[in-house]
Amino acid sequence: MNGQEFIDNHPALLVVLFSIFFVFMWCLVVAIISFISGWFELSKRFRLVNRFEGASDGMQSGQMRWHANYRNCLTLGANQEGLYLATMFLVRFMHPPLLVPWSQIRVSRKQRWLLGVSVTLTLGRELAIPLRISGRSATLLRDAAREIWPIEET
Repeated sequence: MNGQEFIDNHPALLVVLFSIFFVFMWCLVVAIISFISGWFELSKRFRLVNRFEGASDGMQSGQMRWHANYRNCLTLGANQEGLYLATMFLVRFMHPPLLVPWSQIRVSRKQRWLLGVSVTLTLGRELAIPLRISGRSATLLRDAAREIWPIEET
C-alpha cells in the first residue's frame, strides 16, 4: 500500500494528524513570540496571580521588543497598582496575564509623522522591555491610573 492509498483509506486519521500538527505549530509560533517580545521575561516577575480589578479595554494593539506585534489581541488595563496586560485566548500560550507596578514603568511620548502619537511604556527597571501603544490607548490607561501614572519622559 502506497502513501496515497493509505490517505484515501484513512481520511479521518489525516484530519486528526493535521489538527495535531496545526495546534503544535500554533503553540510553537506563539511561544517564540513570547520569548522574542520579552513577555516571557516579564511573566517571571509580574505574573498576575489574582483577577484584575480595574479599567480595561480589549482588542488593543501594541508592539514590544524586536518588533513583535500584538495586533488587536491585547487587553490593556490600569488601576492604582499597575499596568495590566493580557492576550486573547488564541494567543494565551506562554502569555500569562501581567500586572506591572507603576514603579517599574517609564513612559515616553513621541509624535510620529502621519501616524499620530505613540507612547512607549518601558516595562521593568532592569528588564527595560518596550511596549509601544497608541496615544489613545495611553490616554485610557492614564485616566484609569490617575495620579499614579508615571511622569512622562521627553
